[in-house]
Amino acid sequence: MKNYQEILHEYWGYDSFRGIQQEIIESIGSGHDTLGLMPTGGGKSITFQVPALAQEGLCLVITPLIALMKDQVYNLRQRGIKAAAIYSGMDRSDIIRTLENCIFGDYKFLYVSPERLDTEIFLTKLRHMNICFITVDEAHCISQWGYDFRPSYFKIADFRQFLPGKPILALTATATPPVVKDIQQKLLFAEERVFRMSFERKNLSYVVRTTINKDDMLLHILNRTEGSAIVYARNRIGTWETAEFLREHGISAEFYHAGLTNLEKDERQRKWMNEESRVMVATNAFGMGIDKPNVRLVIHVDMPDSPEAYFQEAGRAGRDGKQAYAVLIYNGHDQAVVEKRITDTFPDKEYIKKVYEDLASYYQMAVGDGLNCTYEFHLEAFCRTFKHKRVLANSALKILTQAGYIDYIEEMETVSRVLFLPEREELYRLHTQEPNLDATLQAIMRRYGGGFSDYIFISEEMLSRDMKVTRQQVYDWLLTLGQRRIIHYIPGKKSPYVTYTQRRVDSSRLVIPPFAYEERKQVLVDHIRAMLEYARSTSRCRSQMLLRYFGENSYHQCQRCDVCQESHASGLKKGEFENLRQEMIELLKDGKPHSADTLLKVPDRSEKFRQALNYLINEGDIRIDEGFFVLDPRLLGFPE
Repeated sequence: MKNYQEILHEYWGYDSFRGIQQEIIESIGSGHDTLGLMPTGGGKSITFQVPALAQEGLCLVITPLIALMKDQVYNLRQRGIKAAAIYSGMDRSDIIRTLENCIFGDYKFLYVSPERLDTEIFLTKLRHMNICFITVDEAHCISQWGYDFRPSYFKIADFRQFLPGKPILALTATATPPVVKDIQQKLLFAEERVFRMSFERKNLSYVVRTTINKDDMLLHILNRTEGSAIVYARNRIGTWETAEFLREHGISAEFYHAGLTNLEKDERQRKWMNEESRVMVATNAFGMGIDKPNVRLVIHVDMPDSPEAYFQEAGRAGRDGKQAYAVLIYNGHDQAVVEKRITDTFPDKEYIKKVYEDLASYYQMAVGDGLNCTYEFHLEAFCRTFKHKRVLANSALKILTQAGYIDYIEEMETVSRVLFLPEREELYRLHTQEPNLDATLQAIMRRYGGGFSDYIFISEEMLSRDMKVTRQQVYDWLLTLGQRRIIHYIPGKKSPYVTYTQRRVDSSRLVIPPFAYEERKQVLVDHIRAMLEYARSTSRCRSQMLLRYFGENSYHQCQRCDVCQESHASGLKKGEFENLRQEMIELLKDGKPHSADTLLKVPDRSEKFRQALNYLINEGDIRIDEGFFVLDPRLLGFPE
């Protein structure tokens, strides 16, 4: 096989790897379980795509992000590399076809979500695939101590038994030291093996703006800074209101959240990507897998729940390496808002037991029944029936899931179904007198066949491609055919589901263990405290605060954030002064006297050194002793 450098040049046109890419590639290429920590924009995909192309077999890529799957499959195919993906919304025949292509078609990459790993059809086909290694993207999702824990990631450890001896590459852009350790344990690493890239983004300025009026501040920032922008808001209605406000003030804006249809999401994303709209106002549902390098601004009008979430979302700015800004707009009301999230996310245990009891009543589930029973779940109807608040009930169901009593899936996409109502011969003779409707019927029969004695699963997206029309047009024609009693059409939808993973117990015997409640609650409390500390700080470099949070011991001031750019009493910028102060302390902390030549030895900075030195002498941090400079004893050993 070709070596890694040749592959990089042949398919990507680069002559050399960046950062720690080559170290990760050589590690997984040698068969070692490997964890790579690379910030957003660090080139994670190269670390599994290159070594997979250097060996026989298929690389299985596990990721929860459908947008990323589609984007990477498209980009790989554009480079002449065979890649496929399986995601919600695909019909069964397309899934089988894709899996069989991966068995017989010399494919190099198969992208799947963690939910797919234990499905019968996937495991059956997997046995015939030649897998070279497994890649787990967004690996922090497996850790209960991380900010984005997803129970579905637990399936990965069990899944490894079907691929004995195959190494695993875990990748993430955000992980604190405890999460780094937890990822390796949960994924059953044979040995600890971690490669870290610095989380520092030298082109990204972190800024906090404290204001009473967030709308005015948002407008001020966008008017003062050119270029494409993302504005993150906490909830769906907030995205709509903010986008409306911006449009009213002459700034082109779209809004985006998980409640939109796929068609709406695609169209709004397309307009923003193509610069038809300047600003995308979104919830955290937007951004993962979106590769737009020239974003100049990421603004948060609501405070995220954790530094991890903030760092990842802010990191979508400036991926082209040019100057960019990450701005958090903060006011005193934010503290009450984020602290309320603690009680909303972890309601009282007695309340959780009440929700469990009401759920059993909702489905008329007797004690001892229910094991492996799955039901479509309508949260709004449940809350109306039992007079629950939506947010609290939703949180209670999540805690019951983590405690192992149920499996609550907030949004599972079901596939559209069609049943032909006339007999086969009658349908072949049928002409609706409308070419579009006839073409729709022919497209269904041509692609799927059947549908006369039982429902067939269809994909409006696939039919739209076959017919070379929009998905919305196909949807409208299917509805018309249904209204005319030619077909029975059940559109796919996204609905929550509840599965009982244990037999129903009496609520008095319900046990919510610490790992599902107290320990998780403390993680959220710690995250929120760290975010509040970041927002309120007026004396610490913001880049340095984030780096230290992720376990990176940096004493260097970034000189770009709002704190570093403030004026200092020495006449310098605060960040510039702190860096010079630290350099002088490093020079003098051996306790020996040093001459002026030693301290002022760098000509291009001698004047700034002199300013900082004079200030430190006036403050008593440095003393002059017989013409030599000596550090005040109380500062020896600084920083701790």
